[in-house]
Amino acid sequence: MSPTFQSLGVRNYRIYASGSIVSNVGTWMGRVAQDWLVLTVLTAGSASALGIVTGLQFLPFLILAPWAGMVADRVPNRRLLFMTQSALLLTALVLAVITALGVVQLWHVYLIAFAQGVATAFDNPARQTFVSEMVGRDHLANAVALNSASFNLGRLVGPGVAGLVIAVAGIAPALFVNAASFLFVLAALARMNPAELTPAPKSRGKGQIREGLRYVKGRPDIQLVMFLVFILGTFGMNFQMTTALMATQVFHKGAGEYGLLGSIMAVGSLVGALIAARRNHPRLRILLVALTGFTAATLLLSIAPSYALFAVFLVPTGLASLTALTTANATVQLAVDPAMRGRVMALYMAIFFGGTPLGSPVIGWIGDAFGARWTIAIGTIMVGLSLLVVAVWAARTHNVAVSFRAQGHPRISIAVNRPALPEPSEPAPEAVK
Repeated sequence: MSPTFQSLGVRNYRIYASGSIVSNVGTWMGRVAQDWLVLTVLTAGSASALGIVTGLQFLPFLILAPWAGMVADRVPNRRLLFMTQSALLLTALVLAVITALGVVQLWHVYLIAFAQGVATAFDNPARQTFVSEMVGRDHLANAVALNSASFNLGRLVGPGVAGLVIAVAGIAPALFVNAASFLFVLAALARMNPAELTPAPKSRGKGQIREGLRYVKGRPDIQLVMFLVFILGTFGMNFQMTTALMATQVFHKGAGEYGLLGSIMAVGSLVGALIAARRNHPRLRILLVALTGFTAATLLLSIAPSYALFAVFLVPTGLASLTALTTANATVQLAVDPAMRGRVMALYMAIFFGGTPLGSPVIGWIGDAFGARWTIAIGTIMVGLSLLVVAVWAARTHNVAVSFRAQGHPRISIAVNRPALPEPSEPAPEAVK
């Protein structure tokens, strides 16, 4: 089997991936339909309202992360995923029903968004950890990248299909499709062979949350990655909102054109995921180069003079952002102790998604006050500044040395002194996610 798809040789992962890809298409259809509901039915194009909805979806990550990680380290992940996916199905179905009945109000969307955020806060660390249970350490980086490819294939197909469904049949049918898509994940979980899973030992006893925090506090290599991911997630990865604002307020397009933008961006993200799937060992320099590319691509997005050029610039943006996220995710997983897996990955997801409740309302306000283009430009500025901060920190602490070779094949080399991110030539600690 091709190195790009080596994880699919594991039966349990193959079953899981087949259900996950259908669910991802439905999820992106649901996101587009929800945003369109808020922008065109429940408000007169309010960026602030959309920012609040997005913030409420991710606020539970910030609040519940320590407890979600502890649960993931205590409860069998397959059982936990049955519960969280069922909860997500129920909340999606409620939104679809009240939308179809014509009784939906903005506060309903706020409440459902928060409920979905609670379920997802527990779902994410369980899913992250469950990957290693299915494929083991040898295929972990590949499986992480293929999960990202599946997610972005859903983003490639889902928004375009959602735009078409909304244009032809309305918002409610797109929401019903999202609700039904969770059934495929539940069916995949039921079909797996538990005997072929290799779970890490489950933790018991008191003080586990404090133990997880102390572990991360003692790992500056993980802290560095989390800092970069926090800035990217808080200010740069708000495309669910920013593309909606650009499509409606700057380019004056409808649901179909808005959905198409998500699909176009997913082309770059999917390419980035497939490239990442061929790397067995993530490296810090790949993360930093990807963030530099993200800064340049979003700068072009913010000043794009036409809808067509905006769509073109979304491709490298998707490529750079996906490369950064996949590299950061796999780096953390391959760097932590298995017994700390759920707690560390819950903190990682809280850092990434938890910044959204802080950033989304601010970005929504920026959109209302200064225009849609600035909702993207703020991400450009903040990610660029984060790279500058890392460079200054590296120069002062000497923990990181950066060199550039222009002759022959140009390359950037980054050396991290101990405690370091594991390199393939060194025995890396057991992976965790």
